[in-house]
Amino acid sequence: MTRRTALIVAVPEAEAFVGEIRRAHDWSASVGVPAHITILFPFATPEDVDESELAAVFARLPGFGFELSSVERFEDGVTWLRPTPSEPFLALTGAVVRRWPEYPPYEGVHETVIPHLTVAEIDVALELDDPIRAHAHEVQLIEETVAGGRWASRATFALRSAQRGVA
Repeated sequence: MTRRTALIVAVPEAEAFVGEIRRAHDWSASVGVPAHITILFPFATPEDVDESELAAVFARLPGFGFELSSVERFEDGVTWLRPTPSEPFLALTGAVVRRWPEYPPYEGVHETVIPHLTVAEIDVALELDDPIRAHAHEVQLIEETVAGGRWASRATFALRSAQRGVA
């Protein structure tokens, strides 16, 4: 089995709200993946990742604020939080896919990419009283430490507004 990588925007602001539920009902939380919005999964094998090229791609794109504004459910029962606005996440995904078209989101299984923060792989009772405010200032490359095992952060890539010296 080949080790995998993914590109994500970690959302630490959501951990207090979703952390316990994710650890119980989301496989990725149990293997070390933080609360996040996926930019691209799966991505290249760890050996094929070009970190300098990823840094260049993301350096051209601006950081942005967003809110996790509502609880949603996919038809298969997955419970998730909707980021608003979602367009900046789609722009990040689009930039990576334009550069590496051989890695379509979710291996091309889904016709439409819906930015989301997975809370549980099942339908759970969850209400969001107030939006969770967050900021995307970097994209994180995560990888499996062993095939089918734990995941760890390998590198982070600053978005344009988050880089030093940029107003």
